[in-house]
Amino acid sequence: MNKITRVGADLAKHVIQVHAVDAAGQRITSRALVPGKFMAWCAQLPPGCLVAMEASSSAHHWARRLIALGLDARIIAAHLVAPYRLQGKSGKNDANDAAAICEAASRPQMHFVPVKSVEQQSMLCIHRLREGFKEERTACINRIRGLLAEFGLVFPQQPAALRLALPDVMEDASNELGAQARLALQRALMQWQELDGHLAWCDERIAAHLKDSAQVRQAGQLLGVGPVTASAVVASVGDFKQFRNGAQFGAWLGLVPRQNSSGGKNHLGAITKRGDMYLRMLLIQGAKSAVMTAHRRDDPISMWAYQLRERSGWQTSLSGVHRFPCKT
Repeated sequence: MNKITRVGADLAKHVIQVHAVDAAGQRITSRALVPGKFMAWCAQLPPGCLVAMEASSSAHHWARRLIALGLDARIIAAHLVAPYRLQGKSGKNDANDAAAICEAASRPQMHFVPVKSVEQQSMLCIHRLREGFKEERTACINRIRGLLAEFGLVFPQQPAALRLALPDVMEDASNELGAQARLALQRALMQWQELDGHLAWCDERIAAHLKDSAQVRQAGQLLGVGPVTASAVVASVGDFKQFRNGAQFGAWLGLVPRQNSSGGKNHLGAITKRGDMYLRMLLIQGAKSAVMTAHRRDDPISMWAYQLRERSGWQTSLSGVHRFPCKT
C-alpha cells in the first residue's frame, strides 16, 4: 500500500471499483469493494495520496470523508474521463472506468470539481425541492385548466385570475360541472394551495440564507440577480477564486459558443450548455429581466444594454449581457 500514489475510484451504490498505481503509473491493484470496506481500505493509503472519483450523487460525500483521512480527494466530471478509457465506448465496465479515472487524474491540465461542503449541499437541497414544487404547481394549474375546458370554461392565462375565479365556478350551479367534477376541482385547488405553502417555506429558507451570508448579499447586489439566484450561485460555486476571470466562469456555466474551428477559420455556434442547467436558467432569466427594464435605469451597463437592444433586438442584446461581465 505504501507504493500507491494515485487511485481511481468508480463509485456505485453497492460496489466501488478501485484502480491504484505507483509513481511510475504501474498498476498495483484493481479490485471491487463494498462501500463499508472502501474507507477501511483507503485508511491504509499513504498520507496525501490522490484519490480521484467521477462526479456523481455521492462523490462529494466520499470526498469529504477522504479529506478527513488526510488524502487528496479529487472529483472529475464524467465527460472529461471518457476519453481516457482505452477500450472506448464498447469497453465500458467498472474496472475500465476506474482505470480511466486514475489516468485522467494524472493529467496536469485536468479540471477538477471543487468539493462541496455539507452547508452547500444542504442549501442546494432547498433549491432542488423548490424547483420540483414549481413544476408540480405548474402541472396542477394546467390540470385544472384542462378539466374546466372539458365543460367549456376557459379563463385568462394568469394563475391569479384562475385562482380568483375557481371558487365561484365551483359554487355556480348554472354551469355544466357535475358533482364529481366539483369535488375533483376542490381537491386540485387544495393541492395548489399546499404547493404554494411548500414554495413559501423554500423562499423563507432562501431569505434566511441571504440574511446569514455576506457572500450571498454581495451577489444579490448585481444587476438582474435576486435572492434565489444569489443563493443558488453561492451554494453551487462556493469559492469564486477558482475562476481566473468572468470569462472562465461563463465557460463553466456553458454560456460560451460552441466552436468548430480549423485552419485559422473560426466557426462559432450556439452556447455549449455545459455546466449547471439550473444556474444557467436563473442567470439567463436575470439577464433578460435586466435587458427588458434597462430603459428605466441610467447606470452605464443599463444604458449600454438599452442601446444594444434598440440596435439589435432583445435576443442579441441578451447575448451581449452574458458577455459583458467578462469584459469588466
